[in-house]
Amino acid sequence: MASIEKNTAIIDGYIELLDKLSTDGKLDLISKLTASVKADLTYKKSSFKKAFGGFDSDKSADEIIQDIRTSRLTTRQMESF
Repeated sequence: MASIEKNTAIIDGYIELLDKLSTDGKLDLISKLTASVKADLTYKKSSFKKAFGGFDSDKSADEIIQDIRTSRLTTRQMESF
């Protein structure tokens, strides 16, 4: 609830500032905000799609397996009884 009240207070502050703008200024702001929201939505959709697909590498499967095995670090310490 507190975050909703904070958001409302912020929006109310912006409305007070926007009341002083001319009609053309308000329309220009609306178009820029719309473009900004569309850009955000496009970015989110494209970044989601980029998370899928095949792994692309010039290395062979054996080379990749060898790289993975050599990069492993073992820090396990055996305790004596």
